[in-house]
Amino acid sequence: MKAAVIPAVNEPWELRDFPIPRPGPGQVLIRVHASGICYNDVLASRGSLPFPSMRPAVTGHEPVGEVVEVGAGVLSRKVGDRVGVTWVREGCGRCDYCRLGLPVTGQTAMNCPAASTTGFTAPGGHAEFMTAGADATVLLPDGLAYELAAPVMCAGYTAWSALRAGRPEPGDRVAVLGLGALGHLAVQYAHACGFETVVMTRSADKHDAAKTLNADFVVSSGEQLRGIGGADVVLATAPSHPAAAEALGGLRVNGRLVLAGIDVEAPFSIPSAMQYPFFAQGQSIVGATHGGPALLREALDLVANGKVTPMVETFPAARVAEGVDKVARGAVRFRAVVTYA
Repeated sequence: MKAAVIPAVNEPWELRDFPIPRPGPGQVLIRVHASGICYNDVLASRGSLPFPSMRPAVTGHEPVGEVVEVGAGVLSRKVGDRVGVTWVREGCGRCDYCRLGLPVTGQTAMNCPAASTTGFTAPGGHAEFMTAGADATVLLPDGLAYELAAPVMCAGYTAWSALRAGRPEPGDRVAVLGLGALGHLAVQYAHACGFETVVMTRSADKHDAAKTLNADFVVSSGEQLRGIGGADVVLATAPSHPAAAEALGGLRVNGRLVLAGIDVEAPFSIPSAMQYPFFAQGQSIVGATHGGPALLREALDLVANGKVTPMVETFPAARVAEGVDKVARGAVRFRAVVTYA
């Protein structure tokens, strides 16, 4: 089989030939049909996030495909099942965090010292075949195209989890900071749920796209958001803590700011009391990551039902390095997906 390998930090991805893996007990073998390129893959390639620990370094945590073999003891999956593989597969089961008995979520990866994660500690989805524990897979809705399912495994999962973490109520207004890979999905999820939706972006060329995605308003700053009456929930999907802090100025009393974008450079800081009296507003700042298998299934269902549509640019496996380079340069408007079959 062919797999996309990161030879070393800051080196371009390249396709190499490897034997097809075999599933062990409790595992399934998946023929990968599509795998999304997340910006975190780029950060790992640069060493800004931990470089994949397995060798060869095959990353990719948005894989979807078809089960072609099941290992011993697998009852929940069968050959022919269409599945996706989650980023966080399992915790160690022994550390203080795992002994809390919580569901496997993105939180697991941040707290368990030996968590198994697709594309970081276990071979990822940028390959023609991969193995994963049956419990680390989710069944895809019937009829959902692989290239549309792949971005939901991380970007859509994150966007939907962020919206749920913001706890919007009927009649609330939701603002989405950033209109990229996460943001374009968060806007659609909020609209699909019936919330008045605002896009916050400083990129003038994204205003038309925001309207196409059914945004009710487009603003460029927290000040402009406040000028149109503010929002009850702000979903900060852009990877910028300073931009998220600035958006606080448009958050309504008792509102919730949800940090869903990963900023690897700048800390998050609350503006000074003289600039904006956060202490007096009754507001909450919430962190959000992958919120559990039930939320992932909800996110996939909304896409399968046509209420949300990931905007993707596809690349055949032979052009995977080109796809990674375009993502790194910000030249892919929303989401890049590599097809492997």
